[in-house]
Parts: sequence; C-alpha cells; structure tokens
Amino acid sequence: MRFLGLKRIDGYIIKQFLGTFIFAMCLLTLISVVFDVNEKIDKFLKPELTLKEIIFDYYFNFIPWFFNMVSPLITFIAVIFFTSRLAANSEIIAMLSSGMSFRRLIVPYFVSAAVIALATALLNAFVIPVGNVKRIDFQNKYFRNRAVETVRNMQLEVEPGVIAYFDQYIDRSRMGYRFSLDHFEDKKLVSHLTAKEIKYDTLYKWQIIDYVIRDFDGMYERISSGSRKDTTIRIIPSDFLIAVDDCETMTTPELSEYISRQKKRGIANIQTFEIEYNKRYAAIMAAFILTTIGVSLSSKKMKGGMGLKIGIGIGLSFSYILFTTISSTFAVSGLVSPMVAAWIPNILYSGVAVILYVKAPR
Repeated sequence: MRFLGLKRIDGYIIKQFLGTFIFAMCLLTLISVVFDVNEKIDKFLKPELTLKEIIFDYYFNFIPWFFNMVSPLITFIAVIFFTSRLAANSEIIAMLSSGMSFRRLIVPYFVSAAVIALATALLNAFVIPVGNVKRIDFQNKYFRNRAVETVRNMQLEVEPGVIAYFDQYIDRSRMGYRFSLDHFEDKKLVSHLTAKEIKYDTLYKWQIIDYVIRDFDGMYERISSGSRKDTTIRIIPSDFLIAVDDCETMTTPELSEYISRQKKRGIANIQTFEIEYNKRYAAIMAAFILTTIGVSLSSKKMKGGMGLKIGIGIGLSFSYILFTTISSTFAVSGLVSPMVAAWIPNILYSGVAVILYVKAPR
C-alpha cells in the first residue's frame, strides 16, 4: 500500500471494506441461488434437461449477472456494516482525534470503491454479455421464450439510399415474404426490386425468389425477372428481430457499434439498447456515490445502533435501484434521452451524498 501513499490504517479499512463486500456478496448470491432453484425446480426436472446444462449454462452465468445487479446494494451494506462497527468501537473517534480529517479518512473507502467500480465496468463491458448469451438462450429454451422470431411491416435503411421492406419475416424458416428493395440517387428512384419470398443464408447473403427488378434511367425502364437469385444485402435478421434481452448479450463496443448502425438505418425502437449502454457507464459512479453516503451516515454513533444504520442503508440502496429502473421508463416513453435517464439517479444521489458529507463529523 505504501507505493500508493497509503498507511497501515488505510490498508486496514480497505481490507475490511472489500472483505465485508465479498462476504455479503457471496451470502446474498447463495440465498438468491437457493430461492431461484426453489422457484424453478419443476422446470429443472424436465427429462431433456441435464445437470451440466443447469450448472454451466445457467447458474455459471447467472451468478455474475446477479452480482452486477446487486453490486450497489452490497456496496452500501458493506460500508454501513463495517463503518458502524468502527464507530461503535470508538475507532472512528480515535482516528479523527489523532488529527486525521474526515476527508483523509474517506480516501481508503474511495480506493475500495474504485476496485469495485473497475470490476463492475469490466464485468459489464466484456464478461457478463458473453455469459448472458448462454443464460438467455437457456431461459428461452426451458423457461419462457422471449425471443422475437417474426416481424411484420418492417422497413429499414440498408445503407445510404437503399431501403428494404419486409411484409413478414419468420426466423424459424429464415424466410421473408413480399420483400422489396429500393435504390435512390439524389432522391430519385433508380431501381425497384420486388420478390414474393426471400431467404437468409449467411452473413449478408440472401436468396430472392420469384423476383422482378425494374431499373430506371431517365424516361427509360428496364425490367428483368427470375425464379431465384443469390444476392448480397447488408442486413441480417438480428438488425430487425429485436428482443428485450438482446442488449444484455452485447459487449460495450458491440453495443456502441449496433446503436450507431441502427440509427443510420432509421430503426426507432433502440431506446433499450441506448439505456443499457449509458447505464454501464453510470454504474461506475454508483460505487463512489453510495460509498460516500454510507460513510457519512455510519461514521457517527446513533441511537438504535448498527441495526438502524443498516436499515437506513438498505432502504437507500433499494430506493437507488428502484429509481434506476423507474428512470429507464422515462427514456422508453420518450420523456427524456437515454443518457439523461441513466444518469438521473446518480445526479440526485450525488446531491444526497454531498449534503451528508458536509454534515458528517470532522
């Protein structure tokens, strides 16, 4: 710790903070897994479902996802629990009496919060999305299928000046029906393709069936038709088969690229993806905000003891998580932008943190 300019007391606080955090996280995760098994035991008893799938496809990926979801709550509880214990043993008073300022006291807390924030950022960006692919596929297969397998009346911009339209697309058969593809140059239609059916093959590779192509050149028109033709169209089914959980299966770079591509194509229902993208960055600040609130609340002895402080901490943590969920609905309904919706809880609770920090004992 000395190469960071930290003292032995800082190491003690960091060890207590992270140790309490890990212990509380393991305990809450274990409880959650027990309740989840109890809730889904009838589905786990299906003859086609193996124990290996349950453990490695579901719970092996469920635990990191749950860890990330309750991380703000556990951070707050960990700070409240061990800081209240320090205050009850008059250790906080001894530190402040020795000349240490409250600002200096909070430094090791912030170092611990930085470790948690870094872990949260890496999990959010790269680890959890990869695991969510298996977890969500498992849920769709054995619990409740929330995957979008068909779409109707879908129009999107494939690339600048190229508009595609599906009357219907069914993912199970990889078939689209009553398909059209229009090419525009300087806002003038230069080519119009229609097909009774279109079949998806591999990346950007499609086969049009019973098609007619009309090419326009000034006053002239050239018509060609055929029964089948392989062609390249720069779209894939995932561009328009958008499920609620899809945003959770993308790493942060993939999510950023997907949002940018969908905006260019004129896809409107991507608010969920934008909210998820901004929430991943907002979650980094949550560790510092909740740590500040927790230290400020629990560093002073209160009537009611540790139980009252833990109760207050749990209440504030749940209110933060609840408000994060509620603020997301503002973006979905279009009241605010996804970035504002993701950062509203941090902005409000930052105000609470500043007020409590100012009032905390020096």
